[in-house]
Amino acid sequence: MDLLTVNQQTCNRDGICAAVCPIGIIDWTQGGLPELAAGGEQSCIRCGHCVAVCPTGSLNHRDMAVDACPPVQPELRLSAEQCEHFLRARRSIRVYTKKPVEQDKLARLIEIARYAPSGINSQGARWLVLGNREELHRLSGVVIDWMHWMLAKMPEAAQGLHLGRTLERWNAGHDVILRGAPALIVAHAEKDNRMAPTTCTIALTYLELAATSLGLGGCWAGYFNAAANFFPPMMEALDLPEGHQCYGAMMVGYPKFKYHRLPIRNTPEIHWRLG
Repeated sequence: MDLLTVNQQTCNRDGICAAVCPIGIIDWTQGGLPELAAGGEQSCIRCGHCVAVCPTGSLNHRDMAVDACPPVQPELRLSAEQCEHFLRARRSIRVYTKKPVEQDKLARLIEIARYAPSGINSQGARWLVLGNREELHRLSGVVIDWMHWMLAKMPEAAQGLHLGRTLERWNAGHDVILRGAPALIVAHAEKDNRMAPTTCTIALTYLELAATSLGLGGCWAGYFNAAANFFPPMMEALDLPEGHQCYGAMMVGYPKFKYHRLPIRNTPEIHWRLG
């Protein structure tokens, strides 16, 4: 089967598929049918733009059949006001109930996050989901060990990260590492994948935003991520696949409290160059 097939009866020959192809592997001339350019099969990144943009559903991709791609539902689109309110109402959740997060909800979050953009559609993010409280507490202890190591070996950097104050709070019985979250989602990828840091960051951002729709909340586990990248005992404890690195970790759980206001932020500094 050819990589691209076109229904000649329904194609309106508008060339939109060729216009949006990010790699430029679709040839089209005015009034003609789109065709795969020479060498196109090897260069295609399987992004699905051509299938998604066709208004008549006339273009099929061998790896992404048009029937497998649900149509956009205009009635579900957010208005500008709804979008702004949703994003402004998002809060980093650091206080959770003790209720465990159901596995199907965690899977749903990752299902949504996999649609986040990635460089040349590399989709390099992989996932580790931790939900055993004993293991989470043990890993938090490894982060604490890293903090002690930082204070001893790199005191100036430790001071900049407020590690001394953090350790005081930990010793006083406050979970300042994972905040008592019942689940932790780690995004990891191959170290040699130059798109990996951005890919995982965007995917985790999608995941955190999606959490709200499931009644959940999330917060970036910054200390955990730092230890996962620089502290050999944490690398060993995580036991990621060979050649992989942690590129972000997200605490997830049911928020204990509701928020009722939209906090303000600094006025953006903008330098316009519009021609």
